[in-house]
Amino acid sequence: MTDSLRELLFGPIAGRRELVETIVPRRTFADVILPPATRQALEHALATIRHHDLIFREWGLGERHSTGLGLAFHFAGPPGTGKTICAEALAHALERPLLVARYSEIESTWAGQTARNVAEVFRLAAREDAVLLFDEADAIAARRFGAVTRGYEREANIVVNVLLHELDRHPGVVIFATNLASNLDPAFERRIRTHILFELPDVDARERIWRAQIHSGKTPLADDVDFRALAEKFERSGGDIKNAVLKAAQLATAEPGPDRGKRIHQRHFEQGMREVMAAQEVMAQSLFADGPEADPLAALGGVWQRLAAGQEELERELGRLEGRLAGIERVEQRLIEQVDGVRELVERRATPSPDTGPAARPWVYLVPFLVAAFGLTAAALLVALGTG
Repeated sequence: MTDSLRELLFGPIAGRRELVETIVPRRTFADVILPPATRQALEHALATIRHHDLIFREWGLGERHSTGLGLAFHFAGPPGTGKTICAEALAHALERPLLVARYSEIESTWAGQTARNVAEVFRLAAREDAVLLFDEADAIAARRFGAVTRGYEREANIVVNVLLHELDRHPGVVIFATNLASNLDPAFERRIRTHILFELPDVDARERIWRAQIHSGKTPLADDVDFRALAEKFERSGGDIKNAVLKAAQLATAEPGPDRGKRIHQRHFEQGMREVMAAQEVMAQSLFADGPEADPLAALGGVWQRLAAGQEELERELGRLEGRLAGIERVEQRLIEQVDGVRELVERRATPSPDTGPAARPWVYLVPFLVAAFGLTAAALLVALGTG
């Protein structure tokens, strides 16, 4: 039963576990290769969490500050740089479960229900003493609308307001992971304890990432494999390297010959990375550009050309509609004149004559049929004009 149908039949259901995905942390900081500055920032964040009780309880700052006692962190950086893995590693280091907010369940078509679901997610995290992760957080914590003119804008603003309110009251650890930090509402700035930037790895880090993807005892590598050369040739994220290794393994297994003798060669790794890059180019290309290599400014020019052409077509269509409306108005005027004539005739004939009675005027009973005939004629004309 879908969320909307369930709420329609039974009303909103509070405390639903499906609002979050519970992850038992298994990956640690040893499983992710990070630039030194990022790793140092994560170590400081971990120390801040561990000394939280010392600052706010033993040192009494919690008595002076009733709000803002939570530990909210912002992980910002390009896709594939380790933000989600580090959130799991942070939860592992704290020996707490990781709750990942599910936007597909949080968002509701019912007014106000999305905001209530956001509040319920924070209650679940507090109840389980869990680390709460909003992955791709700009999807729910985006900048609020200034001039609210539509219902969805008002609803989005309410959701952000509730999110900020809950963040002020929540005593636990919350992580916002974003690819586009500029999309976050500015009000989150003072509520975030630490902003950590996840950058693309340098060549030394990339080499270690390539090596980390391989099982040292089971993965069959050919003698020509050179991870340093791969790191220097492809300046990509850790996520891209992972996908390239998996593609390379698929390419190696697809070659002819017995499985026992197959090896992953350097050409497989290079081809795997090229396929990853090609897939990203397909996803990144503009609907208005002529190809994946199109210049953004040229693509923008193409947008304006298509908009201008669309405007011309719209103007032509409006002209045709105006002609049809004029025809409909003329038909309407003729019908009004005919109906007025029939009304006058009916009024004159309805006046009793001393010589005749109703039985001598059988044409009176034809009036409804005449009016119906006029109506059918008008409908036929409207249909003809509408489809012309």
